Amino acid sequence: MDSNGGCDRTSAAYCSIFAQHFNPLCNAYPMTVHSVVVVRIEAEHGRRLDNFLLARLRGVPRSRIYRMLRRGEVRVNGSRVGPHYRLRREDAVRIPPHRAADQTGSASISARALDAVTTALRDAILHEDENLLVVHKPAGVAVHGGSGVSLGVIEALRRMRGEERYELAHRIDRDTSGCLAVAKNRQTLLDLHAQFRTGKVGKRYDAIVAGCWPERLRRVEKPLLRFRAASGERRVRVDGRGDPARTDFAVVRRLSGGDDELAATWLTVFPKTGRTHQIRVHASASGHPVLGDDKYARDEPRAFGRPRLLLHATELTLHVGGRHRRRFSAPVPAAFEAFARRFD
Repeated sequence: MDSNGGCDRTSAAYCSIFAQHFNPLCNAYPMTVHSVVVVRIEAEHGRRLDNFLLARLRGVPRSRIYRMLRRGEVRVNGSRVGPHYRLRREDAVRIPPHRAADQTGSASISARALDAVTTALRDAILHEDENLLVVHKPAGVAVHGGSGVSLGVIEALRRMRGEERYELAHRIDRDTSGCLAVAKNRQTLLDLHAQFRTGKVGKRYDAIVAGCWPERLRRVEKPLLRFRAASGERRVRVDGRGDPARTDFAVVRRLSGGDDELAATWLTVFPKTGRTHQIRVHASASGHPVLGDDKYARDEPRAFGRPRLLLHATELTLHVGGRHRRRFSAPVPAAFEAFARRFD
């Protein structure tokens, strides 16, 4: 562990072992049907309804929970409310019938696989104290269950440690690797959410994009709108009706190999807001999509092959315990240097 909370775990081997054993585990749980239940709110007052449901309905895909809300299947005191509704004491929340992955039953998981996942999770920890856990999430592993994945990093942590209180402080895309903060109690969760919401968290990413990124293009400020494609896939686009979003970029290294048509650029990226797919959409909208992005970089040259998404959450800087700022870092995966060496 370095003085900034980073670690020297590199990770071609670790990520490979993690994904190899973790991904089969994700779908190993049988599904259980749950009937209607009405929950009376006490300790959860002040929490957003969607976050309350996401925490309570573990094993239910995220998309299903939001569909319940859109269709009015979830009721508060007999009325329809939106996902951002703040719960109050004595609210009666009706949760409709639903199917969930049974994460407590006996799943057909070998002891060897379970041990490997436990070890991988332990080796992924960059920092831990009584309030906060920072994990180096590998690419290809979801942070939470949903959309065909029964189990994510957060559910795995709860299962491995037998702790139900762990909650995600933020999210990074499934195909993005790097720093992920997990709160170990509700007060820390609220504190971290406030830091992210008010822009007090420092985030630095590494990315390799297609083409020669212009040296002068150091800031992209374009509003982003989430929408659902005809296929049902959730996507994001630049749209004046969307939420304000800003991303700062700096060139680290140019990769050309003497052929401008096959040029790429290694960038340091500083997202100043936290919109879904923000870096990926801002890079693509600037004419230089992140390589390996199957959503927003469909026209990248075939000569690049099919690399993993070359986007990595390298550093996360935040206040720990309301006292001092700490910087946590996850080493850039070997896949980045391996890709860059192709241009030498």
